[in-house]
Amino acid sequence: MKTLSNPFFDQAYIYLEDGKSDSAFLFFEKAKQLFLEQKDSLGVGNCLVNMAIVQQERNDYFGAQETALSALNYLKAQDTSHRVYLSSNYNNLGRATRELKEYPKAIQFFKQAIRFADDSAHIRIYTNNIGLVYHDMEDFPSAIAAFKEALKGEEVGTNAYARVLTNLSKAMWLDDPGYNASNDLRRALTMRIENKDFWGQNSSYATLSDYYSQTRPDSASYYAQLQYNTAKKNKSADDQVKALQRLIRLQSVDSTKVHFETYHRLSDSMQQVRAAAKNQFALIRYEVEKNITDNLRLEKENAEKATRLIRQRIVSMGFGVLLVLVVTGGILYYKKRKERLKQDALNNIKANQLKTSRKVHDVVANGIYRVMTEIEHKEELDRERILDKLEDMYHKSRDISYEAEGEDLSQKPFNEQVTDLLKSFASGSHRVLIAGNESTVWQAVASNVKEEIRHVLQELMVNMKKHSEANSVVVRFQRTDDCLKIHYQDTGIGLPDDVVYGNGLTSTGNRIKNMRGAITFASEGGKGLRVEVAIPLR
Repeated sequence: MKTLSNPFFDQAYIYLEDGKSDSAFLFFEKAKQLFLEQKDSLGVGNCLVNMAIVQQERNDYFGAQETALSALNYLKAQDTSHRVYLSSNYNNLGRATRELKEYPKAIQFFKQAIRFADDSAHIRIYTNNIGLVYHDMEDFPSAIAAFKEALKGEEVGTNAYARVLTNLSKAMWLDDPGYNASNDLRRALTMRIENKDFWGQNSSYATLSDYYSQTRPDSASYYAQLQYNTAKKNKSADDQVKALQRLIRLQSVDSTKVHFETYHRLSDSMQQVRAAAKNQFALIRYEVEKNITDNLRLEKENAEKATRLIRQRIVSMGFGVLLVLVVTGGILYYKKRKERLKQDALNNIKANQLKTSRKVHDVVANGIYRVMTEIEHKEELDRERILDKLEDMYHKSRDISYEAEGEDLSQKPFNEQVTDLLKSFASGSHRVLIAGNESTVWQAVASNVKEEIRHVLQELMVNMKKHSEANSVVVRFQRTDDCLKIHYQDTGIGLPDDVVYGNGLTSTGNRIKNMRGAITFASEGGKGLRVEVAIPLR
């Protein structure tokens, strides 16, 4: 509910209804700034919710997450008028998080959306979304339960009923390959054709193509072609690419040649559009904030001119008036100086944010895109080389994160740095236990040795994550006057007898050798891996 006039907000909705999402995003950003000046927290939150939805629909999932989480700072759970915005925002958070494959977190967001939803139709939509996440996780029994719950109360023949019926039938078939899902899948398709739901038809054609792919290849190819035709009508590049993938897999070699060329052209174009969209949203925000900064700078200059004018008048006045004006001028100067310092601090923050955004794009996004291009165009892939490149992108992104947060690792105790490094590899399926990592262990250890040890630990943990299939890792540190020992043990598959050491473990051995140390690997197939590292300190 808008309590104050905001023409930018009204114009943003007009652009949104016209399908001009870029312009809508720009005016929601302008409206947000005006609502901030008016101290209207609901208006600010509403703008951020809509901006996050635009970003999610344009495949900027990280940006959508960031914007939606910012909206929560302005929406109050205890205020009933905020519930509809909270519900929509949590649903959008769940959709973006699902696309990023953070499935447990996505389910929690959808449950929060249900918590704040007052409309039964919205609750069924969010319940269906939970089912889709369980489907992605291949937890088909949980997905079936969610879809059945979402189907309750839906009117037969509606688009919503057809959507949930399609999802339910697909999940039951995947859970039980012998289940006959064809009748319900075709019934849902008939509803969508009668309702002229072209987006729904696209989904039905895709599902029917997958369903018949093993038993009736001709039917599967027929429905894949219908999906491709519908995707072109919907002007959806994503769905065209998915339909072409099915046609390439199902049709003859002669037919697939044309499809393959179209697939590559669409795929490349789609990647460029997505990259441009992500940069564009960041640029829009930067330009709006830059304009605000410029305006504040002009206001500050005008205020300083006024202050100088007052001082000139003070000189021409009598002593009594002079004293009063000196005090007044001092107060004004103090306030303006305080505002100037505050604005300078804000400008520095914005400059650092822009610098970080550009570095993420230049270093990480471009690097990942190069890896994606290599995977797409090479028939034979060097798996270890690709994983090494992705690992390098991971470390670069973490370095950028440390820079953005202003974290100075050199000021942090090294035992805490080691704990942070090892715990970063922990997850729901990987437990990391650390023993003996006391601050006294690292006393008088040279900084170059610490840095090498950091890399050694990292290589061991990366090797565990990539190859060992371990669910538990123990790392223990032991210090004597003359030697530092590191004991590593996991519960993985161990090293095969004919193991060939890759770049990571070879590099680890060289690092320890350069420190005059020794490393020993002990392994029995299927019984885990033990590594003993000894590094002399004198």
